[in-house]
Amino acid sequence: MDRQSINPREIVAGMLDNPRLLAACAERDMGTLFRLLNHRGVSTRRLAAAVDITQGRLYDYMNGKSRVEKLALFEQIADAFHIPGHLLGLARRAWEPQTNEGVHRRVQGPPEGDDLDAMNAFRTADRQTGGGRLYQAVVQHLGAHVAPRLVDTDSGPQIFAAAAALTEMAGWMAHDSGQDDLAERHFARALPLARTSGDLPLAAHVAASSSHLALQAGDAAQAAHWALTGLGLAAKGPRIPALAARLHTMHARALAETSQHAPASRALDLANGALAAPADDEHPWLSPFDDAALASESALILRDLGQDEQALAHAESAVRLRETGRARSLALSRITLAGIHVHRRDLDAAINVGNDLLSTSPTLGSVRVVRQLDELRRVLEPHKAYKPVGEYLARFDDARRARMLLLADIITPRGGTPT
Repeated sequence: MDRQSINPREIVAGMLDNPRLLAACAERDMGTLFRLLNHRGVSTRRLAAAVDITQGRLYDYMNGKSRVEKLALFEQIADAFHIPGHLLGLARRAWEPQTNEGVHRRVQGPPEGDDLDAMNAFRTADRQTGGGRLYQAVVQHLGAHVAPRLVDTDSGPQIFAAAAALTEMAGWMAHDSGQDDLAERHFARALPLARTSGDLPLAAHVAASSSHLALQAGDAAQAAHWALTGLGLAAKGPRIPALAARLHTMHARALAETSQHAPASRALDLANGALAAPADDEHPWLSPFDDAALASESALILRDLGQDEQALAHAESAVRLRETGRARSLALSRITLAGIHVHRRDLDAAINVGNDLLSTSPTLGSVRVVRQLDELRRVLEPHKAYKPVGEYLARFDDARRARMLLLADIITPRGGTPT
C-alpha cells in the first residue's frame, strides 16, 4: 500500500492499547508519537500535513531537537489522529463519544517478555508525568492482555508474576492519583498473585508497597507489620540488596513515626548495609531502590527522630542524586528539603528550594505531589509576615491555580470519585 494512502487515524485506533503510544502521550512526547506512526507506515509528509506543520519542524520533533509545547498544537494533534483528549491531558474532544465506555477488544495476549516491556514503558512515563494519566492504561493492559492468560494452562507461573507486578504498579498509580482505597485493593490482589507465581522477592516487594501505603495512612503499626512480612519473604529467596534495603527502610520509618529512636536507627543502619551488599541476582519485575531513594527516606526518618542536621544532609543528598528525568521523585525530595529548612527556621533556604519547586512540570499528574505542596504551603503560612515568604506564597498560589486547571481531569477532592 502507498504510504501516502495510509490513514493515521486508523493506525492510532489500532494502537490505543500500545504501551509505547500510551507512554508517549502521557509524557507529551510527540516526537516519539510521530516516530511510532512513521514506523507503522504513515509518511512524514502525511504526518506533517495532518497537523499543519512543515516537514522540517516534524523532523525536529522526531529527532528530539525540539518538543511540542503549545496547547493549540497538542489539540491539533489529538484531533488530527483521533487521540482521546485525556491521554494528552486535554479536555474531551468534540468528536469523542459522550460516554465513559471504552472500546473493548479481545486480543491474543503477548508473551511475558512483552509484559515486561510494557511495564518498563509505563514505569518510565510514570516517573516523569506521575500516575494520574497512566492508571487507566495499565488497568486496560491488565484486562486485555494479562487476565485472559491467567486461566490458560499453557501460560505457566510467569504469567502470575506479570499479573502481580502490573497489578502492584496499578496500585501505585492509584495512590499517586489520591485513590488510596483503590491502591490498597490492588496491593491486596497483587500479593496472592506473586505467591502463586512462586516469586518470593516479588511478594516481598508488594509487601513493601503495602507498608508505604500504611505509612501514608498514618498506621505505623500496620506499616511495621508489612515491612517485617516482606523481610521474612525476602529472606527465603535470592539476595537482592535493593529489596532488603527498601524493606528495612520502611521498617525504620514505621519505628520513627512512633518515636522508637534506637530501633529505628538500627533499622536504618540495616538498610544502609543491605544496599551496599553484593547481589545474588537481578530481578526484572522490581522497581529500583537506589542511593537517592535511600537518602530521601533517610531524611524523613531522621526528621521524625528530631535529628534535623542529619535529616538536612540526607535531604540535600537526595536532591543532588536524583536525576531530572525523575520529575516526581525530584519534586518530593525538594518538598522534604524545603520542609526541613522551615523547621530549622532557615526561611531563605526554604524559599530557594521552593522556587525550584515552582518550575516542576505543571502537567505532572501526581495528586501526591500536589497535596505535599499544599502541606508545604501550610507550614510556610505562619511566616508570611516575612516579606520573601509572603511574596513566595503569592507566586505559589498563582502557580497552583494554573496547575489545578491543567490537572482538573485527574484531581478530585479527598473522598471524591475520579473523573
